[in-house]
Amino acid sequence: MDDADAFSELYRGEAESVLIFLTRRTFDAEIAVELTAETFAIALCSWGKLRGLAPEPQRAWLFTVARRRLARYVRRAGVERRAIERLGIEVPSASHDDLLVIEQRAGLADLRVALGRELARLSAGQRQALSMRVVQERPYAEIAELLGVSEDTVRARVSRGLRRLNRGLEQHQATPEGTS
Repeated sequence: MDDADAFSELYRGEAESVLIFLTRRTFDAEIAVELTAETFAIALCSWGKLRGLAPEPQRAWLFTVARRRLARYVRRAGVERRAIERLGIEVPSASHDDLLVIEQRAGLADLRVALGRELARLSAGQRQALSMRVVQERPYAEIAELLGVSEDTVRARVSRGLRRLNRGLEQHQATPEGTS
């Protein structure tokens, strides 16, 4: 099997799992499509070392890349597209119906309900700090000033709130294929 066929086989075998994994973590099918494209663009750039791995290590490598792309997206509140642009790959666009199917397959409706329930369990201070930091993307120093607390207090509230949300949502994090 030549490299193009082997890479195509990897893509056909793992793209949906990666897409569902990312959709369940972003709550946004369109962003997940972009992050999936980035993950596979990086895999293509690294194919020289990736092609020699067995299927399970290849899959683990892909999900490590997907997690890192997600972390980068979250940190920067936007998708870095250098690998895709460098390769001249066009990000696939998904129709509204396609996005609905992805969201359904990822179980986002149930996950949104669970997230709402877990957010309601947080203290008011944690909810407020999380909203300002994660949703509004404000810097810690600004949040501290607005809330009249120290920056360390804001960091603690955000950190504790995220940990508590993560614990509460653990049962919803696995994809149907068992990938967490």
